[in-house]
Amino acid sequence: MKIVICEDDAQQRKFLQSTIVHSSLFQYNDIEIALIASNPSEVFAYIQEHRADCFLLDIELQHEINGLELANTIRSKDPFATIIFITTHADKLRLTFTYKVAALDFIVKNKPDLAENLIDTLHVAYQKHQNIHTQQIERAFQVKIGEHIKIIPFDDIYCFSTSPNAHKIELKEKSGVYEFFSNLTDIEQQLDNRFFRCHRGYIVNLQHIHKIDSTYRTITMKNGSICNYSFRYKKALMNALTLHQTLSLNSASPGK
Repeated sequence: MKIVICEDDAQQRKFLQSTIVHSSLFQYNDIEIALIASNPSEVFAYIQEHRADCFLLDIELQHEINGLELANTIRSKDPFATIIFITTHADKLRLTFTYKVAALDFIVKNKPDLAENLIDTLHVAYQKHQNIHTQQIERAFQVKIGEHIKIIPFDDIYCFSTSPNAHKIELKEKSGVYEFFSNLTDIEQQLDNRFFRCHRGYIVNLQHIHKIDSTYRTITMKNGSICNYSFRYKKALMNALTLHQTLSLNSASPGK
């Protein structure tokens, strides 16, 4: 779990960092503080190129953008991100309803049990992080559309194909078609066994294949999309399709 801290008070930043680093949280190998920022601009720059799982944000930032506005931007880019607000004034917390930002928790700075509350909340955030990765992220594809990240369930995806536009990929799913910068090799690593690379220019979702034409070596998807498959992949394609259908029948059988 990657944690980002945004706090404009240097002493508070040091306290937050020290509390997290010296807590039991660091018994987990996959927890790290990815960024400690003093203003929202640093966080904006970070999330343009990187993804974090948990954001610890001061509401009263001495900046033209406050913590709530920063949280709105984070949430628009990543709906799965965990947001934890820290504040000196508890009455500021009602502003979260105005901004419609869903937060995991609110921590008040001047309470004596601040460190304990912080670590307890981050433990909850870590459990949420683990659940997301086992139950959702593994079964969904994230695609960056402009400044936003769209989460598309694997079940909704028909196919990926290379775009006529250089270095771009087309993704066809139940809600539409999206084009984004990537390549099929990288995408292939993010998918599970319901997907098959049938051609250098196509990856298909086996559960959405409607028809295979061996004469023209084409695959018609349930949405009508036509994908080509290479002759050398024909046997592997048929085997993958048979295996997928067998697994699907077994999982649907009573008692499974």
